[in-house]
Amino acid sequence: MLELTVNGKRVLVREGTTVAAAVLIAGVTAFRRSVNGEPRGPLCGMGICFECRVAIDGVLHERSCMVQCAARMDVRTDG
Repeated sequence: MLELTVNGKRVLVREGTTVAAAVLIAGVTAFRRSVNGEPRGPLCGMGICFECRVAIDGVLHERSCMVQCAARMDVRTDG
């Protein structure tokens, strides 16, 4: 199992889990906000739609469905 944080909350996931899955496990459904303030989340799950963008270890706009979790990773959707 790997431990990471999502918006400061500790999350345990199996190796090979995507960041998108970890965010959902953490109970977060709004991965980002549109320019109009509407909540957005994963749509395609394969990196095409860009709706699942989050900040990973301080790097903004990472597609969470395309990144596998790593130990001690810090994921932010509230940025």
